[in-house]
Amino acid sequence: MPLVETSSPATTDEVESGRLLSWVGTVDHKRIGILYICTATIFLAIGGLEALLMRVQLLFPNNTFLSPDFFNQMFTMHGTTMVFLVGMPVLVGFANYFVPLMIGARDVAFPRLNAMSYWLLPMGGILLYFSFFTGKAPDAGWFSYAPLSTKPYNLQVAQDYWIIGLLCLGVGSVAAGINIVVTVLTLRAPGMSLQRVPLFVWMSFMTAILTVLALPALNAALAMLLIDRWLGAAFFEPDRGGSAVLWQHFFWVFGHPEVYILILPAFGMISEIIPTFSRKPIYGYAFVAGSSAVIVLLSYGVWAHHMFAVGLGMGADIFFAVGTLLIALPTGVKIFNWTATMWGGSIRLTTAMMFAVAFLLEFVVGGLTGVMFAAVPIDWQLTDTYFVVGHFHYVLIGGTVFGVFAATYYWFPKMTGRMLSEKLGQWHFWLWVFGLNATFMSQHFLGVMGMPRRVYTYADNPGWMILNMFATLGAFAMGAGTLVLLWNIGMSLRHGKIAGDNPWDAFTLEWATTSPPPADNFKTIPEVKSRRPLWDMSQPELADWKHGKTPEDSGRRPSKALVCAWAFVASEAVFFLLLLVGYVVFNSQHLEGPNAANSLDVARTGAFTVCLLASSLSFWFAELALHAGKMVHFRRWLGMTILLGAIFIAGQIWEYTGLIMNDITVDENLFAATFFTVTGFHGLHVMAGLVTLSILLSLAIREDFTSKQIQVFRGVGIYWHFVDVVWIAVFSIIYLGLMQ
Repeated sequence: MPLVETSSPATTDEVESGRLLSWVGTVDHKRIGILYICTATIFLAIGGLEALLMRVQLLFPNNTFLSPDFFNQMFTMHGTTMVFLVGMPVLVGFANYFVPLMIGARDVAFPRLNAMSYWLLPMGGILLYFSFFTGKAPDAGWFSYAPLSTKPYNLQVAQDYWIIGLLCLGVGSVAAGINIVVTVLTLRAPGMSLQRVPLFVWMSFMTAILTVLALPALNAALAMLLIDRWLGAAFFEPDRGGSAVLWQHFFWVFGHPEVYILILPAFGMISEIIPTFSRKPIYGYAFVAGSSAVIVLLSYGVWAHHMFAVGLGMGADIFFAVGTLLIALPTGVKIFNWTATMWGGSIRLTTAMMFAVAFLLEFVVGGLTGVMFAAVPIDWQLTDTYFVVGHFHYVLIGGTVFGVFAATYYWFPKMTGRMLSEKLGQWHFWLWVFGLNATFMSQHFLGVMGMPRRVYTYADNPGWMILNMFATLGAFAMGAGTLVLLWNIGMSLRHGKIAGDNPWDAFTLEWATTSPPPADNFKTIPEVKSRRPLWDMSQPELADWKHGKTPEDSGRRPSKALVCAWAFVASEAVFFLLLLVGYVVFNSQHLEGPNAANSLDVARTGAFTVCLLASSLSFWFAELALHAGKMVHFRRWLGMTILLGAIFIAGQIWEYTGLIMNDITVDENLFAATFFTVTGFHGLHVMAGLVTLSILLSLAIREDFTSKQIQVFRGVGIYWHFVDVVWIAVFSIIYLGLMQ
């Protein structure tokens, strides 16, 4: 009995769905994945052009091709584009397309949320690039260090577009991450335990967890910077008591996990491609998966190795140096897993496999130079030189980009039904291998020779011009290789060889359906007994489940609503944690003017706090009534919850009114700035909860909400209880002075 439906003549609906406009309203995870990849490709062309402009400027010493100001704009836009508009979206695109297929699901858990996540990508990109129409683009670097990004040093509205654009991208990324987490945990095929999922799925799952927990740190920093610029606060203005170093802490709390957000999916891609073309199962599956979880945990304890030159102190330097060395272990040992997989295998050297092997070699260079920066004296010497630029480009290009190229050649037949040209693939491969090493190995030498980064030109020092010319030649070689790939894709879509369902004789479930897959992916969801289900079906006598047992699947799947709620709450917890850290940092010493002791009415706020906490109790009673099917009691308790929450908001409005009447506003001092920021965002979360609860009450009154939807209600309850828990922390720290 076939597992998938065979192709049939196109119906009128299918022809209609092929029209361009249908892509705008699509919620099909495969189409959204393609939209992500195509959008990232457009921004790759833009970001690549920006890189080439910079390389032309650096071709000769004392060059005037670009002005200093425009050069700053180019390296700011290039870095921002490549990280936020190319690297992350293309990986999310592959995850969107293949994770549901590889776990035997019909779609992602929340298709409409998936569509919203995508459309925030072009919105953020358009906002970012609209800044050019304001007279100039952002010029404070992709890291936007304060105080260069604050109003006194940067009056341009372009910086505001940078902030708002990244906030859009951050919200979309968190939503996409939550969707992947819920999809993997709740929609796996029968028999597919978490210990049997393909490694690309596992790495995408780990990446989604990182995204959910890391992006809110950036969102919190961006919100504070926007409040500085628009409302006159001074979080990051040292002249008014703020801290430029705090921006670096907040940014790199996001920024270092971001490195693994960009590399873990590439690890997963390589972990699928190398076994397929070596005709062997992955060596050490459990270690590859487990070490990735270790990376997720350790990635939050190494951010300050980006800040060794700041002067954090010997204790902090030692702690983050040790953390950097530790995280290199689970990252580096994977190289041996992939090498051992190839050892003794029947290797088929396709273009995809060539990029996978090149990934191993190039990523090792980037990894080893990264470990060098764990030595604080080396970091002090090289941190502001081109050595750093060479290092992270070896990681992001030799790692992420080569992984994406390998995945493109590997999965293009599944996505389109046609094969890419191997001959053109060879040209693409060698142009990029030459270009990468010519450009960024030269920059390692330039860094050791003392050439600083982030400068628009350089003096005619011995050897610098030759190395820069070689680097520029390599950059143009990579640009030519990209054009070869695009030509290959265009020609193959029209005239490429028909691929068939499984041209590589691969092992995982995406190859069990047609190429390209139908709208609902599978006619029959296959049962999984091992990590290589297609091998088991094609070689029943040698089936993996007969010769090596993997942990059985219990068959239980958690509620989508509850997993989504917990994931969202986790992301918001990080957001509020950083806001509260900012409050503690700025209020741990005496401030002139308004402060908590002389400005806040603790007793009055305590009374309203009791109302908010009581709303959690009334919500619990509403949940019990819903579970028992007592809809009248459910509506009463739910109405009581809304009333108590509204009373709390009224109390907060009362407090704000009194403060403003006494001329205590967000721009008064750092107490006022941190107080209004923390309590204001909490109030917005309470109001969002009240709107949600009111919608549920409206549905209950219309009898459209029943006890069958208890899991949805519990999910809302997780959020509402979280809001109350956050307020306990806020009240304890701000009103009662805990930790000050």
